[in-house]
Amino acid sequence: MSSVARSTAAKHFQGVLSRWPKDPLRPTCQLQDVLAKRLEKGALAPSTKWSTQDHADLKQVNALYSLLEDRYKNKFRAPTKLFEPQSNPTYYKDLVKELEEAPKRSFWGRLAKRLGGMIRL
Repeated sequence: MSSVARSTAAKHFQGVLSRWPKDPLRPTCQLQDVLAKRLEKGALAPSTKWSTQDHADLKQVNALYSLLEDRYKNKFRAPTKLFEPQSNPTYYKDLVKELEEAPKRSFWGRLAKRLGGMIRL
């Protein structure tokens, strides 16, 4: 692989990693850390017999950019009715609220939540 293509792909890769959001639920295992280690090893993407290494790296970077920019969410919009099922209309709103609160919860708060989930009336 040419060093110019490698450095271009590496720069784009680092740009994506700097903009990627942190995962509050798993603070010790971040996607950025895993991908940065992969970048240090050399090859960003496995090459196939149909594509060269630099082409595979650029495809990988493009895929990361598309996820970061929500291209698929914007291109394939889901109907709002899908996010409000008749059986439980607030399910997804409650789920998002729970995911936002979970990293900030104390040990006793987690324990109370777990016991509350076990005991249902």
